Amino acid sequence: MPSSTMDNKNLKTDMRELNFGEALQEAQQQIMERDKSVMVIGEGVADPKSIFRTTEGLVEQFGPDRVTEMPLAENGMTGVCIGLAMSGFRPILVHQRIDFALLSLDQLINNAAKLHYVFNGQVTVPLVVRMLIGRGWGQGPQHAQSLQSLFAHIPGLKVVMPTTPYDAKGMLISAIEDNNPVMFIEHRWLYHLKGDVPKDLYRVPLDKANVVKKGKHITVVTYSHMTIEAIAAAQVLAEYGVEVEIIDMRTVRPIDIAPVLASVKNTGLLLVLDTGWASCGVSGEIMARTVENAFQHLKKPPKRITLPDHPAPTSRHLADEYYPDAETIVQGVLSLVDEEQKLPAQEMYERVRRTSLRDIPNPAYVGPF
Repeated sequence: MPSSTMDNKNLKTDMRELNFGEALQEAQQQIMERDKSVMVIGEGVADPKSIFRTTEGLVEQFGPDRVTEMPLAENGMTGVCIGLAMSGFRPILVHQRIDFALLSLDQLINNAAKLHYVFNGQVTVPLVVRMLIGRGWGQGPQHAQSLQSLFAHIPGLKVVMPTTPYDAKGMLISAIEDNNPVMFIEHRWLYHLKGDVPKDLYRVPLDKANVVKKGKHITVVTYSHMTIEAIAAAQVLAEYGVEVEIIDMRTVRPIDIAPVLASVKNTGLLLVLDTGWASCGVSGEIMARTVENAFQHLKKPPKRITLPDHPAPTSRHLADEYYPDAETIVQGVLSLVDEEQKLPAQEMYERVRRTSLRDIPNPAYVGPF
């Protein structure tokens, strides 16, 4: 998988391979060593399983005063973290599922997102809320939702969704150092993915998309785990002469639309991928901004690939029909670029088709999270 373009142009450091979870752990460890105001609070942060190893060793190194288990009181604890942030601390609040953050929407929307505005810039809320999304082992309708568009709708909240280990570390460091609340959304299927990560502390901006792959025939705009599916689809499409340009947006709010517009001006075709639903979703926002600003360059109406508009199923058999993947993306690309149906579509579908159940991410994963 291609690495993200380095945003720290002068960074000179040793690179080595880490997986996504290890990169997040290292980001927290390094920033906590540098800044004593940073603390981690959440359900399972001090547990031996350490949330896909993302908090491994932190309580042993920094102690229970800075790495603290959270009671089942999400709204109250979010209020505590907001108070800590206003008092000079930089808390990282961890939810093992984004669904749990729904219990703290009042604090996040009416307090964290607005206090800087309400107090005319005299108050800042440097709070990071780490949240997990994605399917796996029958998580179902209350534990597998992708709710990024819900949080992105709120002025005052930044919403980021890194894909690569490089971006995971750099964006988490940037989020912790940001003086505004950041919703940091991690897809469950990314934790095992490996990539080159610098040893030193570095930063990736929270407002810049990344062109993962250049191409001239169609622009594919994507987030999070769907970027991985897009890369798999693009590799097969390239063998049949279809060159896909892939843009990993990385940040949901703010949206860096400029690279999308520049790409569409060259390709004339747009396919948007999202881990969430279509209605009132991120994909619709990207399509709307593209049509508003680059309508004259579009050869066809843009399309999107999202979840179907009904709750996530628990049944593995239903999940196989619910979640889009590389095969779905190939279908979407061909529907836009292959006007005369000259390409061997069925052959291409078979090449990218999953042989395992779509609810199981990787054989190395044993659950339950």
